[in-house]
Amino acid sequence: MGRPVINPLQRILHRPFFIKLLYWEYWHMTAVYALIYPVFLWLCIRCGFKYFFTAANPGIRYGGFLMESKKEIYDLLPENLYPKTILVKAGTESSDILDEIKRSHFSFPLIAKPDIGMRGLAAKKLETEEEVTTNASKFGIDFLIQEFVSFKNEVGIFYYRYPGQLKGSISGIAGKEFLSITGDGKSSVWQLLQHDKRYILQLDSLNEVYGSKLGEVLKAGEMEVLVPYGNHARGSKFLDYSHLIDEELVTFIDKISQRVPGFFYGRLDLRYNDWDELKQGKNFSIIELNGAGSEPTHIYDPKHSLLFAWKEIIRHWIILWRISRKNHKQGFPYMTFHEGAKMFRDHKAYVTKLQAVHDLLLKTDR
Repeated sequence: MGRPVINPLQRILHRPFFIKLLYWEYWHMTAVYALIYPVFLWLCIRCGFKYFFTAANPGIRYGGFLMESKKEIYDLLPENLYPKTILVKAGTESSDILDEIKRSHFSFPLIAKPDIGMRGLAAKKLETEEEVTTNASKFGIDFLIQEFVSFKNEVGIFYYRYPGQLKGSISGIAGKEFLSITGDGKSSVWQLLQHDKRYILQLDSLNEVYGSKLGEVLKAGEMEVLVPYGNHARGSKFLDYSHLIDEELVTFIDKISQRVPGFFYGRLDLRYNDWDELKQGKNFSIIELNGAGSEPTHIYDPKHSLLFAWKEIIRHWIILWRISRKNHKQGFPYMTFHEGAKMFRDHKAYVTKLQAVHDLLLKTDR
């Protein structure tokens, strides 16, 4: 596969090492959070040396900070607001999965993703029954199968409501641009990908999925979505849409959120067709609802500095702390440091397993 002609300096700056070094949005999460962790620790100390966040969303396991089940959260939502979903336990035979898909009257394409997920790892689009059979054995963990939502846009809306208040607020909105390319009639897909630093970081995984197809030349103006998931770690570009917050949107999101038992703080990821329709509650679907561990993902807009990100993260931690304290006064417990240590250990072990599943799934299409 050919590569675009670039000068020596560009060639250096387009190497993954320098892209990750020079642009903070690609840094490892630990590097981004390292200098502000003391703020979180101080909030824990003020709550009696306990992890306060579990009290923020009493209806969600661990408050939705880590290790929460997506299926348990879906079950809290009104059925018409999220894609039809089934839970598949680890080790289930593919024939049984296909039977359940038929009983549930699912239509292809489908999405398979871990019941306990993290940053888009191991999410897989399934186009046929054969792909279900091929991929089912790769999941050594509980996973979900749900109908693919075809609405063309995706957004993450951060919502919170203080206990006792009649109405909540929206603190940020992240618009998402999927990893997609537009042909020029001359360049291969591989060549086109070389023009975008964001996409260069995805070349290894894209090569695992598409292989020789990356050598194909798209017609001029032809667009192809290569990764149909609105996930920053898998190549989506996040844009700060917070300027779109208005009373109509807040009223709509608040109406949905107050129908979720024990939910006060988190991010709703939605697919939608048109922004005005979304505000009117038309043609949308909740892809995920995330709790206390949610990031205000609008911080990843390339125009924002690391200082802006730190300010937004700390602002949201303080909101989380205040909500948790109010719920705690109503009898909802905090997590002890001993309990929290176990949760973090379980999470670390699970992520290792999840990464292995993700890597195995990438090879399936080759």
